[in-house]
Amino acid sequence: MSGKRRTFRREGYETKKLAEKDLDRVHDLLGLAEEDEDRETVAALLDSLGPKEPLPDPEVIRGQLRAGTPLNSKADLSEHFDWWLPIKKKNVRRATYVLYEGHVRNYLRPKMGTRRRDRLQVDHVTEMFARIEDDNEAIRANNADRAALEQQAKATGNRAQKRALREQLAQLPPYRRPVGKSSQQRILGTLRKSLNDAITAQLITFNPAKHVTISAKRARPLVWTPERVDKWQETGLRPGPVMVWLPEHAGAFLDYVATEVPEQESMWHVMIYRGPRRGETAGLGWTEVYDKAAEVEINTQLTEVEYEVEEGDPKSEASTRRVPIDDEGMRLLREHRAWQRRERLRIGPAWVESGRVWTQPDGSALRPSWIGDEFERHCKAAGLPPIRLHDLRHVAATLMLQAGIDLKVVQETLGHSSWVVTRDTYTSVLPELARSAAEATVAIVPRRKTGGHPTGTPGASVTPMGTHAIRR
Repeated sequence: MSGKRRTFRREGYETKKLAEKDLDRVHDLLGLAEEDEDRETVAALLDSLGPKEPLPDPEVIRGQLRAGTPLNSKADLSEHFDWWLPIKKKNVRRATYVLYEGHVRNYLRPKMGTRRRDRLQVDHVTEMFARIEDDNEAIRANNADRAALEQQAKATGNRAQKRALREQLAQLPPYRRPVGKSSQQRILGTLRKSLNDAITAQLITFNPAKHVTISAKRARPLVWTPERVDKWQETGLRPGPVMVWLPEHAGAFLDYVATEVPEQESMWHVMIYRGPRRGETAGLGWTEVYDKAAEVEINTQLTEVEYEVEEGDPKSEASTRRVPIDDEGMRLLREHRAWQRRERLRIGPAWVESGRVWTQPDGSALRPSWIGDEFERHCKAAGLPPIRLHDLRHVAATLMLQAGIDLKVVQETLGHSSWVVTRDTYTSVLPELARSAAEATVAIVPRRKTGGHPTGTPGASVTPMGTHAIRR
């Protein structure tokens, strides 16, 4: 061995057996080196260890020597992500990289960045998600405080009191969305992937994120029943994260857009009855509209990454599909195409030939986020209970199921990967719709109120004809 001879000293062992165990490990580490340069590297690693610092795993060192990676790296997770993110930027989709980077910036680096990568434990990962849940509690409390103050400000007619309530609102943080279980699963997935890549690079041998599970119970859709609408109008709070309109709500929305924005009617008709995703809607081209077959082919979607629109394949293999369109929908599409051609002639050279079915006024492609913004604006203007744009897929599914369409056909229309997903999502909705239909059926029949007793029995009270109320 070339160079100055080194002596590795360590003391303070409780037993001779523990000291001999570490001595054997030192010999194993030094025995890994096949060349003098490697022996010097291993010796330098041993010299760098603190008096209480555990000796490294020989298998980890073996892999690092083979890979030519530094042995004495004490990289924390912040440095780990500095190494990992530039690699991902080169070999994943831009949208995926942005997702990774956001998870690192917002959660992983702030909550675990100072922990050593090679000493990361399962408990450290579970502790991070416990802290995220603590943050969620604070977010929910603040959101509830804001909603309560807004309702008070809306209800009061006293200007001074309204001003005071608005000043209190200004002191509160803005509304924020809690980090749901699905988002937490994706954050865990980012950490797991980065540590797997570190194992592949032979920087570590153990991935604690693989041993952490987050159970994300899928939020079941709830129907906007009259009782829930009344409660929402009273408090401003939604009963659940995923809400579904009744058929009359969908009809009111379509009536609104037909009157106020007729150039959008065909788009909303297709979205409500057929349920394409917003990126699929924005990406649909006229070459994929088959007039004679009365169907559209979904094989492209537009996504937004840092406000830039990118074209790509649909979400999954099942998402590439042909979707039948009803007669009314095809009529609206033909009228929309004629209107678009007139607009192209009117605008002239300024027209952008995007080839998309639904476009901006100059013919350029729609941003998927614009569709969401328009939907929210129309819902408010029409006075309808709020749902997310994505919930229109749930509306489409429930309308088809109510009409007796087979579950497999609904799955294929929506582009779900499995009919099980469709079944599990909507089995909770149908009983509510059935109850609403039962109530509506009974409500249209005028009846005399009898106070709970048959007519003519003691205690009966008869309401004169014509004074009953018909629920609508």
